[in-house]
Amino acid sequence: MLLVAGVAAVPLASRFGLGSVLGYLLAGMAISPLLAALRVDVEALQVFAEFGVVMMLFIVGLELEPKRLWAMRGKLFGLGGGQVLLTTFVIALIALIDARPWQTALAIGMVLALSSTAIIVQTLTEKRLLKSEGGEASFSVLLVQDVAVIPILALLPLLALPELYGPGSGSGGHAGIDLTATMPVWLAALSRIAAVAAVIAIGIYAIRPLFRYIAGANLRELFTASALVVVIGIALLMSLVGLSPALGAFVAGVVLATSEYRHELESDINPFKGLLLGLFFITVGAGINFALAAQMWADVLFWAAVTIAAKFAVLMLVGWFYGLRRQALWLFCLSLPQAGEFAFVLVAFALANAVFDTALADLLLLIVALTMLVTPLLFILYDKVIARAYHSAKYDREADAIEEENPVIIAGRGRVGGIVDRMVQAIGRSTTVIDYDSSQLEIGRKFGFRTYFGDATRPDLLASAGIEKAKVLVVALDEREQIDRLVKYAVASFPDLHVIARAIDRNHVYELWAYGCRDVIRETYDSSLRIGRSAFEALGMDREQAQAAADAFEEMDRKFMPEVADLYRLDIPYHENDALIARVRELREEWDPPLREQMDVILKRNR
Repeated sequence: MLLVAGVAAVPLASRFGLGSVLGYLLAGMAISPLLAALRVDVEALQVFAEFGVVMMLFIVGLELEPKRLWAMRGKLFGLGGGQVLLTTFVIALIALIDARPWQTALAIGMVLALSSTAIIVQTLTEKRLLKSEGGEASFSVLLVQDVAVIPILALLPLLALPELYGPGSGSGGHAGIDLTATMPVWLAALSRIAAVAAVIAIGIYAIRPLFRYIAGANLRELFTASALVVVIGIALLMSLVGLSPALGAFVAGVVLATSEYRHELESDINPFKGLLLGLFFITVGAGINFALAAQMWADVLFWAAVTIAAKFAVLMLVGWFYGLRRQALWLFCLSLPQAGEFAFVLVAFALANAVFDTALADLLLLIVALTMLVTPLLFILYDKVIARAYHSAKYDREADAIEEENPVIIAGRGRVGGIVDRMVQAIGRSTTVIDYDSSQLEIGRKFGFRTYFGDATRPDLLASAGIEKAKVLVVALDEREQIDRLVKYAVASFPDLHVIARAIDRNHVYELWAYGCRDVIRETYDSSLRIGRSAFEALGMDREQAQAAADAFEEMDRKFMPEVADLYRLDIPYHENDALIARVRELREEWDPPLREQMDVILKRNR
């Protein structure tokens, strides 16, 4: 039932730009009445699905070499530690104002200070923002929060209220067996240090020989089983000494980041990680008690708003203090203001240890679920408003005055435009290069390259660059929308101007052809031909044969490209254009036999 709900909801959510996390949460909310009717234990499912978080942090660790982690130490201690302490203080202060006992207020602050590792890492990875400045800062905070669970679990029993003690209190409230629970504090601390040391030692000395031995059997399923044994075994070890299983998996991942088996481990664990994370998000949505929420809606909304606002303010403060600015600061602040999945464990633990009463525990669980549900909406706000605002801010600087007119105008000095500029100048022709990336412009000027700042799609700027007298316009911009806009304007307004356009892919070639551009270059086409030529040589051809074979393929490909492009329609996606698809299939049938014959002739040369 959970799988069907996810398969049905997530593609719809992704289609409407809501992201997979919100899709899973909505799927859980949709099937929660059915799960309740069938008396399904959602909490037990959630404990199982939390292995997705463990596996996710193992994979994240695999991508972080120890040197890189050491380089992040400032962010870990400053950003992460500052966020946890300040957020705990601010939310505890608000709880005190709300007439809560100081012990309860402090516990509420600690529970709500933590954010959702599962949602944030999954979403940042999905949006390819995890390695951005704001993404790395967010991950640093999440890592410190995972470590902070340990002292929080140790501190909560000290905040117990005598009047809340009753049957069942003091039983722990978290899944698994903690062997250190009855130990003296010093012995428990030594046990935990020894467990972390054991994980590091196993990663360095035991796992490589294990996988080398398993690889000898040449059975993929055994390697997969071994990868699962490693992750689940480390999670169990951490649980037995009262540490976060996710933290242990992360440490193991970091230790194995330089291993030759890193990519194999990642590919084996990834499917389980993705599936279990999806189930975890569904159980979060399904665990929302709508009947209770209807009764306590005012308190739930108030505390959810307080949590998000307080954490946002603290994040803004510590992010600014540690040098985050502009887009990175907004990403940092909008990523982390929710409560996290560890709150479910901490609330149960606090309830069992007489820190919270049942009513407060129920309220906090609803607050946590609501803030997690709001998080994907905050990412949509970032995508649709913040990112676009900073993108358009690139054009806020006043464009440079262009006081020269050259036969070649190049729009964009990047990986493509820069090389074209140097080639044209090498034959003694002057160019006018326009770009809107001011940082790249300053770097280029240090090396003696003259580039004008401005938006090359603006007609007035093109006019000042002398486009009416220019012979060639090279459109080498990075963004597809900008390329389309400039090509449409130039082709329609200057029929005698030779426009050379950079295309992102084959579909973009057809689109630019439909706009009237007749000199379209795919940005990866020539490099793909060179890779193919190298493959020919690796397969035994000499250089002359390989070049001849690559030329034959290119000639045939270029021959039928205009015919297919003429069938392209701007009003429908190319993969839904039946006439275009039918003609491509016909051309392949016509093309393949003569091309194969030509290749056979080339292969027989010099044999």
